[in-house]
Amino acid sequence: MTFPHAETLGRVRTAAEFAAVIALLDTDLSDALARKSALAEAEDRAVFGDGDLAAARVALHDCKDQIALLEKAIDAAGKRRAEAALSEARADIAALGEEIKARAALLGERWRGVHRLVEQLRQELFEADALARGIATANGLFDAAGVRELKVNLTTIRRAAMAGARATPPARLSRPALQADRLLLSFLTPGGALDPRPPLGAPVDGVKSKFIPASFSERG
Repeated sequence: MTFPHAETLGRVRTAAEFAAVIALLDTDLSDALARKSALAEAEDRAVFGDGDLAAARVALHDCKDQIALLEKAIDAAGKRRAEAALSEARADIAALGEEIKARAALLGERWRGVHRLVEQLRQELFEADALARGIATANGLFDAAGVRELKVNLTTIRRAAMAGARATPPARLSRPALQADRLLLSFLTPGGALDPRPPLGAPVDGVKSKFIPASFSERG
C-alpha cells in the first residue's frame, strides 16, 4: 500500500521541505481518521442488515492500514526533518565560523590602522608642541620688549585649527570605544586635553574671562 505524497517525500532534502510534506501528511491523516469513524458506523449498521458487512469491513480494514501507514510516514519524516535541521545548523555554524574568521582578519587591519593613525597623531602633537613652545618663548620676549602687538594668541590658533564638523559615533558603540572617542574629542574641544582653562581674568580669544577658576592655566 502506498500513501499520498510518497514520491514527494522521497525527493525532499531540507528541514523546511520535510515540514511542508509532514503538514500535507497530517492533513491526510486527519481525513483518514474522520473516514475511519464513518466506516466504523457503516460496519455497525451492516451488522444489523443495513449494508454489505463484508465490504464495510474491508473498507474499514483498508482505512486502518492507511492510517498506520500515514502515521509511520509522519514519524519517519519527522526524524529525517530533525536530522536535516541538525545538519543545516552545523552548516550554518561552519559558515558563521568562516565569516567570523574573515571579520577577525579585517579587525586586525582596522586595529593596525588605529595604531598607525595614533602614532601619526603623536608625531603631529610633538611637532605642534615644539612650535607652540617656540612661539610662547617669543611672546615672552615681545612682552619684555614692550611690543605686545607682536604676540601670537596660541589659543586662537589652536581653536581655529580644530574647529569643524565632528563625526557622529554609531548608535551601538561599546563602552571602551565611547571612552576612547571622548578622549579623542577632548583634543579638539575647548577646555579639553590641549586646551586647559586660563587663569581668572586672562584673555581668551580677546575676551576677558570672569567666571573660570584660577586653578586651571593655559600652557604655552
